[in-house]
Amino acid sequence: MRKAIAGVLMGAAVLSLAACGKSDTAQTTAAQAAESADSTAAAVDTEDKKEIVYGKSQGPYTELFEAAIVPSLEKEGYTVKGVDFSDLQTADIGLNDGDVDVNVEQHAAYAENFNANYNADLVPISPIPTVPAGVYSAKYTSVDEIPDGAKVAVPNDASNTARCYLMLQKIGWIKIDENADPSTVTQEDIVENPYNIQFTEMNSMTIPATMADFDYVAITGSVVYNAGIDASTALANEDIQDYLVLQVVVKEENKDADWAQAIVDAYHSDEFKQYMKENNDGLWWIPEELQ
Repeated sequence: MRKAIAGVLMGAAVLSLAACGKSDTAQTTAAQAAESADSTAAAVDTEDKKEIVYGKSQGPYTELFEAAIVPSLEKEGYTVKGVDFSDLQTADIGLNDGDVDVNVEQHAAYAENFNANYNADLVPISPIPTVPAGVYSAKYTSVDEIPDGAKVAVPNDASNTARCYLMLQKIGWIKIDENADPSTVTQEDIVENPYNIQFTEMNSMTIPATMADFDYVAITGSVVYNAGIDASTALANEDIQDYLVLQVVVKEENKDADWAQAIVDAYHSDEFKQYMKENNDGLWWIPEELQ
């Protein structure tokens, strides 16, 4: 009798273990299927993404995007929405955090500097037309009139500080250490200052309002545009280097997305080339690949 009972109990245990094994296997299979479904859905979402959200800043680059690129994207079936940001740094933080998909307000040097300071992964994916930095003055009509001890304002953000010092070297006001990295030039790299220029590095957005306080100011194209300054009144302009060409910028994970390529294609389209021919009054420097 005891043997019979033991046999029954053992059989029940075996059946129970078998049932548990089947249950665990089923649960594992179900979990794997769910994970696979989620991955497939994510891939489909990426491929089918039809809404593009861009960081919107005051300046010529966003306005050009809205006037010439957004209509092309809408023709391709995309819905395009803008999110306002107070400045480029805030806009880049929003881009890196995924609040927006793209912005068109910076050059590669600025993006690299932002990545280094914020441990970010923003990448340029296409050059766009660029407004050169220039030298302006409310007191003088030529860069040759610079007095000894002149007061000159330049931007205080690293990449634009460098480009403006390079521009001042171009016009013969200063000489920069030939071993200095052009993209990171600072005031410390100035080895000759024959006019004894007194430099003030300040927020570029505030420079136009203080022009009367300086003999000359060096400011970037977007600031010139936002301040309503006539770009044709520049007394000198920079030679735009590759790393200073404005760019379409996205997070690295999105650089090959269909919607990102659609933006690149729009900037390289015949329609865009025609738009620039009809609307460029000399403000824009256009990269060769977009001509």
